[in-house]
Amino acid sequence: MLATSGEAGEIADPSLATRETLGAVREAEDRASWAALGLEPDLRFLRYPDGKVADVPPEDLVGAFVAILLERRPDLVVTFGPDGITGHPDHVAVGKAATEAFHLARAQSPDGFLRLLYTVLSAERLTALNEALRARGHEPLDPLQPFAPRGVPAERVGVVVDCSEVVPRKVEALRRHRTQGELEDLPYELWPVVLGREEFEIAWPERSPTGRVLHDVLEGMPDA
Repeated sequence: MLATSGEAGEIADPSLATRETLGAVREAEDRASWAALGLEPDLRFLRYPDGKVADVPPEDLVGAFVAILLERRPDLVVTFGPDGITGHPDHVAVGKAATEAFHLARAQSPDGFLRLLYTVLSAERLTALNEALRARGHEPLDPLQPFAPRGVPAERVGVVVDCSEVVPRKVEALRRHRTQGELEDLPYELWPVVLGREEFEIAWPERSPTGRVLHDVLEGMPDA
């Protein structure tokens, strides 16, 4: 599910959209991105105001999430952690509401809701990326700046997925978001560094800080 349609976002090429049409264009871009991955998911656009999700009454946001979760009863839910990866207020609000909705739905359903993950970026990876940027004469990413990625300590990372074999497919999916100019500020040779690995924190069930790191988001789940 997508809380907004991204209508307040960037318009990298004025021929692609106007401020009035951007929301609809970005919804189409999202569908095209999934198609590039060979998937046709059941997308739910909730169309809350882009950039103002934090102003939505929390009970409304949680209620909308709970309704969809109880309808679909997923085994796995992935959302933003408390820092929203980049500190974006929309991401922070969505992550908080989705977490609450997960636990409310889990309490009401006998099926599904086996694992809750937060997508994160380890401090180690952020440091490595910044070193690579400096080596190429580019400014490093500053986590103190608005909407810049924040790194998390290694002990919070509970799942690390090697995506190196599917980087080209991920690039094609990102390129479908034409209005956003995804990763354009990053040297192309560093795209595999960013896209070749995904990291997650296991938010539920509780994981021991010394627990084994998983290598698939479904690893250890029934019928995975």
